[in-house]
Amino acid sequence: MPSKPLVGVTMGDPAGVGPEVTVKALTELGIYSVCRPLVVGDAAVLARANEMLETPLIVRPVARVNDARFEFGTMDVLDLANVELGRLETGKISAMAGKAAVEYVIQAVQLVQAGEMDAMVTGPINKEAINLGGYHYIGHTEILADLTHTTRLTTMLASGPLRVTHVTRHVPLGAVSDLITRDRVLETILVTAKGLRQFGIEQARLGVAALNPHGGEGGLLGREEIEEIAPAVEKARKMGINAQGPFPGDSIFFRAIDGEFDAVVAMYHDQGHIPIKVYDFQGSYTVTLGLPILRTSVDHGTAFDIAWKGMANSRSMLVAIQAAALLARQKEK
Repeated sequence: MPSKPLVGVTMGDPAGVGPEVTVKALTELGIYSVCRPLVVGDAAVLARANEMLETPLIVRPVARVNDARFEFGTMDVLDLANVELGRLETGKISAMAGKAAVEYVIQAVQLVQAGEMDAMVTGPINKEAINLGGYHYIGHTEILADLTHTTRLTTMLASGPLRVTHVTRHVPLGAVSDLITRDRVLETILVTAKGLRQFGIEQARLGVAALNPHGGEGGLLGREEIEEIAPAVEKARKMGINAQGPFPGDSIFFRAIDGEFDAVVAMYHDQGHIPIKVYDFQGSYTVTLGLPILRTSVDHGTAFDIAWKGMANSRSMLVAIQAAALLARQKEK
């Protein structure tokens, strides 16, 4: 691999903020100093976003990866030409936009699998839109698992020194307790420890969060810690993983920020997402651990309420691209 990895960036839902944050990110010289970025999307949509933002970028459609020049000031776009601009209603959910967004992901995955790209970064998609478009998934993770035939994976959120994975993600809060089992907790610990090796952390220090307030108070506030979480942590330790816990959710994230843990294993979606986004919402990103390919992503949605108004902050896209480049270089060491 050349000194600068080739990173594919999917532009996300055409009706959302994806095209805007993609264009803004690629106006940054620093991106070109760490990687060779290639956008996978619709060149006409990106040209319109570029015109709206009045940047000096030149949008350059290409048909193949080898046609890209990777020159600062020119945004190379692997053009799928799958959006009818006359029908695109910005800031609104649509089947056309949802279908297009998934097609960018499919194309990027295929290129990374073929070795034509070293990593991929995904822009935001909308669950309702992709389902209207004929792709029945609840998010990127499920799409990627299907495309790569991966069963053991988890999404890690990162913001500054804080990294968090989740035992459960997109499920109702009332269903979480039944899903906190020894096997699920152990699997998340193992995937997290293995995934952190991508960051050069060979012996990760993992803090495992409790589910209940005050860690269950010895069973008074719930028995998941005693019956499921603690046994999983103990088994992980016997397997050579430096895992500790369960620790109460109201203190474990501070301890991680303070340097005690390399990552925290959270029990449910909001338990892990809230501290990440409070710490630095705009500077957070995600990494899918357990995949045979490298994938990072912005840590925000399509934001239809501010889409195509020039208001979207591109920092999450910037850090996601930088992280993908770092991981690609780390993989080659």
